Amino acid sequence: MKKKVILFLVLFVFLVGCGNEKAAQETERKSEKDPKIVATTVAITEIMDKLDLPLVGIPASSKKLPERYADVKETGSPMGPDLEIIRILKPDMVLSTKTLEADLKASFEGAHLKSDFLDFTSIDSMQAEIEKLGTEFNRKEEASKLNRDLTSEIDKVKSNVAKKKKPTVLILMGVPGSYLVVTEHAYIGDLIKRAGGENVITNQKVEYLASNTEYLQNANPDIILRAAHGMPVEVVKMFDEEFKTNDIWKHFDAVKNDRVYDLDENLFGMTASLNAPEALREMEKMLYDN
Repeated sequence: MKKKVILFLVLFVFLVGCGNEKAAQETERKSEKDPKIVATTVAITEIMDKLDLPLVGIPASSKKLPERYADVKETGSPMGPDLEIIRILKPDMVLSTKTLEADLKASFEGAHLKSDFLDFTSIDSMQAEIEKLGTEFNRKEEASKLNRDLTSEIDKVKSNVAKKKKPTVLILMGVPGSYLVVTEHAYIGDLIKRAGGENVITNQKVEYLASNTEYLQNANPDIILRAAHGMPVEVVKMFDEEFKTNDIWKHFDAVKNDRVYDLDENLFGMTASLNAPEALREMEKMLYDN
């Protein structure tokens, strides 16, 4: 009996030791070559959190960022990061998005900062970037899990709308003082397509176009979506004034049928983010008037 107890204890200690060793190896795997990374947008910061990656710099934002980065240095706005602060942090990599590459790349190069501009213009491109980050920063398992979770939620919406009649949609992107038309190549255009809608603007190569109200009236969309960027309260007021004073809008079926919706900037950003499934569910409600 004593021999059995001793054998059991030896086996137990061995298994615990193996478990601790495996956990230690896992911790070492993650921390051994973790680079010093600055994330300059909220979307990238949230992805870094899901990949269990430390950061040395985060964007300044009114949005709540992951708690693990509460004490991390802020580096300014995504569109105008503070290069002096970033240089002091001596990062191995600065991450931004492709939509800001034309504005920021030369500045990063001038400051001798290594940077990567991630393509978040669609959900597919964001998931490809997540996979790439997982490979580059030794987080393949975390990246695969994150993408599986995203795909699972997105597929639920796809299944819901599969047999529904596709409404035609016009998307307007407003900034203080003006607005543009959103094509299928922008993130919100991608959401429309995934939610079963048909963008009235097709066969374009760019993400945004100047507005031509007469052309848009001929397209006569079932639904008009108005997205605000930068200063949402001011932009919504601008849209309201435009729709009130420009007589052409009252001829749109979407206006006649009260199918004009303002998109929440926190949910429908300029680029893809981890709240894409939530945005899709909200888009589904608007397109099918649930």
